[in-house]
Amino acid sequence: MAELREDEKIIQFTFGLNEPELEDEERLKISKKLLRELRNLDEVERADRTEDLNPEAGSKPGFATLMGTLTAQVSFNHILGFLSFLGDRLGDKPIKGSIAVGNNKVEFEVKSRQELAEFEKTALNLIAAMGGDENG
Repeated sequence: MAELREDEKIIQFTFGLNEPELEDEERLKISKKLLRELRNLDEVERADRTEDLNPEAGSKPGFATLMGTLTAQVSFNHILGFLSFLGDRLGDKPIKGSIAVGNNKVEFEVKSRQELAEFEKTALNLIAAMGGDENG
């Protein structure tokens, strides 16, 4: 089996707007538009609405999604481009989400474009630390 190169490592970002005053309809409208754009973005390997792992009783399995929350799979080499895209599209709106590398997951919350820019460095360090030593 070929050894995984750093640029082939897939990072999973799950995120959504963290504005409690947004109506569900507006949140859904924003996430649908963003999902279309993510699916056309070269930096994104795959993008979907986020499944609800704890759906309400009586929900149909496999059909429950988290309102306004998206999941994007991004290769390691494209993380900065992806975060820049989010900053351009969501501006100074608060974003809450998580980054997953394999079984490791870290949650994050940023409240402005400036915090997102600062988070880029932190994200790269977290991802490198969570990726561990792959030569072992």
